[in-house]
Amino acid sequence: MEPLIPRDRAQIAPGAVHVPDWLSPAEQHAIVIACRDWATGPVPMRAARLPGGQRMSVRTVCVGWHWQPYRYTRTADDAGGARVVPFPDWLVRLGRRALTAAYDDPVAASRYTPDTALINHYDDQARMGMHQDKDEKVREPVVSLSIGDACVFRFGNTETRTKPYTDVELHSGDLFVFGGPSRLAYHGVPKTFPGTADPATGLKSGRLNITMRVTGLD
Repeated sequence: MEPLIPRDRAQIAPGAVHVPDWLSPAEQHAIVIACRDWATGPVPMRAARLPGGQRMSVRTVCVGWHWQPYRYTRTADDAGGARVVPFPDWLVRLGRRALTAAYDDPVAASRYTPDTALINHYDDQARMGMHQDKDEKVREPVVSLSIGDACVFRFGNTETRTKPYTDVELHSGDLFVFGGPSRLAYHGVPKTFPGTADPATGLKSGRLNITMRVTGLD
């Protein structure tokens, strides 16, 4: 494993910025409550099935658009067929705040309008292999929020799943944004650290990762 970088605000690659401790404990708790509500319906949280038949080790629920490997739909055709809940305005505002924090460009951030979020829950055994977020029709930045157990977030290059990459330790409340030249960088989560979650967030165990995206779909 590559050496972990210090927990300071850092540009990991062009367009990829890590902002530690960005969410307050109160904000984390409020997001956990919202995620818990989304996870109980109308589309339940589930482990998505990949085209090869195996299920992902993370469990996912979506808002705005439903994601299944590898497309977006308004209805959860692989999880009961219900329509996903609308993307909330408060999450749009949070996404714009995140872009301002990462890029220090309030004008550009004010135009950022995410319309879907994937909420992934990692238990002690869950991992995420190296992949690109490329099912969207546009290449607006991805805003990633972490709550609960810490993890190793592996951020790579745009050409291959292998090196070069950088391992970043993400803790509860951290923000990670990637766009521009790094928008299609391969990334994954090879390791989590069970038992590191702060119960004050409302999440007793595991890790929640909320990723906001702009689909470019009508």
